[in-house]
Amino acid sequence: MSKRVAVESSLTDVKNYLAQKGYEVTDISDNSPESVSVMQYDAIVANGLDSNVMGIEDIRTKAPVIQAKGLTAEDIYKRLESIKRRV
Repeated sequence: MSKRVAVESSLTDVKNYLAQKGYEVTDISDNSPESVSVMQYDAIVANGLDSNVMGIEDIRTKAPVIQAKGLTAEDIYKRLESIKRRV
C-alpha cells in the first residue's frame, strides 16, 4: 500500500495529522461525489455518520474504508499503518 488516502471533508484534524505523517491526503467533498475517484486511493476515511458518504450507492473499491467515529487521528494513522503492513 502506498500512502494515498481520501478523507471526508469534516475530518480536518485527521487530514492534517495524516499529511504530517507523510500521507498524500485528498479531501472528499460531501457536495461533489464525482470529485474523488475512489479507485485511485489506498484507503478511505469517513466520519461514520453516513454510510453513503459520497452520495453514490454503487461504488466498488478494494480500498479499505475506515470509519472515524470514536477514533482519534492517531488511531486512524495506526490502522492505516497496520493495513499497509498486511499488504
